[in-house]
Amino acid sequence: MKRSKTHNVKKKKKSTKFSLILKVLLLLSASLLICVTAYGVYITKKAEFAVKDSYEVIEDRPVSEKREAKVEPIQDNVSILFVGVDDSEKRGQGAENSRSDALLLATLNNDDKTVKLVSIPRDSYVYIPEIGYNDKITHAHAFGGTRATIETVEELFDIPVDYYVRMNFDAFIDVVDALGGIEVDVDIPYAFTEKDENDRYTVKLEPGLQQLNGSQALSLARTRKHDSDVMRGKRQQDILKAIAKKAASVSSITKYDDIIEAIGDNMKTDMTFDEMKSFISYVSKGIPQIDTLTLQGYDDMSTGVYYYQLDQESLSETQHILKSHLGLIPDTSDISSTTPENENAAEAGVSLNN
Repeated sequence: MKRSKTHNVKKKKKSTKFSLILKVLLLLSASLLICVTAYGVYITKKAEFAVKDSYEVIEDRPVSEKREAKVEPIQDNVSILFVGVDDSEKRGQGAENSRSDALLLATLNNDDKTVKLVSIPRDSYVYIPEIGYNDKITHAHAFGGTRATIETVEELFDIPVDYYVRMNFDAFIDVVDALGGIEVDVDIPYAFTEKDENDRYTVKLEPGLQQLNGSQALSLARTRKHDSDVMRGKRQQDILKAIAKKAASVSSITKYDDIIEAIGDNMKTDMTFDEMKSFISYVSKGIPQIDTLTLQGYDDMSTGVYYYQLDQESLSETQHILKSHLGLIPDTSDISSTTPENENAAEAGVSLNN
């Protein structure tokens, strides 16, 4: 009888102890959930305010002339033009009068959640509607700001540009640093020293897979003297994909506060906060498939001024791919996998890198 009592007492103590541990665990879990929820609300609100400060519509352009109605990202295929500018005090040109240092156009297909990304060489000789004649595409921004750049890209590819994101060098550097750097397979022919954001030769770049900080990533994105403008465009695509990959990783969740802070006044876009949130579906299952396209062409010094003359066959093929991806024409090919059609496309002058 005594044994039974002792056994019951021990059993009761164990039960009480287990109950206490369970309560502590539940309390900790609830506290953690509250903290995560509170952080999520805080980050969402901060992002909303940051986007409001960055919101800048193109005057008298509620929708692209190549669209019948404004697109809805949650259900439509859309295009986004990324414009990188150097509006530093050293240049003294301001945000709207500077040349574009980087131009990347992305098309997003809402059905299969894929992205096509094409880099446009800055010295491409193209028609600029703002001035009515051909010149380097980098000059479009100096002639008429973001509007002129958008209209030039629409003319070049014969597709609508639904949104733009314009970012200066400060924002680029700060975003990469806020992420704790990015991992990039640096595709350069040999090691050399490149200019930093202040035009001083302080950044040493070396070939191979490595971790880059903001200043190094910017120097890599800008360099072109040691190979070509086409290779420069490919590096910019690689860097943009590396940023997207790092930003979507679980390890970056705690860094979102710094990322939002980094963007601050250094970014302008005509996307609303709700429109931005619509793109979350593209990363709900990880980074979406991003197919990169490169415009082929050749160097031209026949006029005494350097231009990059686009190969018309390559341009036509790129136009077709982008139109298909946006659903503007029937999709007649699949460049996402290795097929004879893909090989033919590459031979025709379109470089496809998955």
